[in-house]
Amino acid sequence: MSVPATAADAVTLLVIAKEPVPGRVKTRLTPPYTPQEAAALADAALTDTLHAMLRTPARRRTLVLDGNPGPWLPHGFEVVPQVSGGLDERIAAAFELCDGPALLLGMDTPQATPDLLVGVGRDGSDAWFGPAADGGFWALGFADPAGAGSLVRGVPMSTDHTGNVQRRRLAEAGLTVGDLALLRDVDTAADAASVAACCPPRSRFAATVASLAETVR
Repeated sequence: MSVPATAADAVTLLVIAKEPVPGRVKTRLTPPYTPQEAAALADAALTDTLHAMLRTPARRRTLVLDGNPGPWLPHGFEVVPQVSGGLDERIAAAFELCDGPALLLGMDTPQATPDLLVGVGRDGSDAWFGPAADGGFWALGFADPAGAGSLVRGVPMSTDHTGNVQRRRLAEAGLTVGDLALLRDVDTAADAASVAACCPPRSRFAATVASLAETVR
């Protein structure tokens, strides 16, 4: 289902991702999955995410990529390379590409749909925050990304308190924050099964998890 066109059309959508190469992505899925199977799940998650963003009204759609584009990349995205450095540096640099409202999300929540983003760009918030069940965040956005770098750089990433630190920074900066739904990232095999059950119909990710079900028995 697509979100009707509104003021959200002025938003830049950023997807930050890694090329789904065996041995370089979703390494916490191995075992029980092989590196090739983990990469297939990453490919499916990224594909679902990109197609969901194509159905979300936006002024601009950008894939911020570590690696090279592949057949999973649909038309409608510009591709820019990630900068070097930690994830906080890479996220901050992605926002610096934008000159208006922007929302960034990763490739680990293939259950994300346009319906979950209906408030972005239209609710009057200064920022938007999507918490993840593991303590991180799956989406982060700014109505004015000009100062986003200073609010992201230095946030400890990939910890169980990353989300709390990031959201507290937004609040302490005096920003009004629109909170998005709590979602679960795909990091482990248990995550993959749980997320697949929440995915929309015809989800590539759910289909891939189902096709690999024998592997994890």
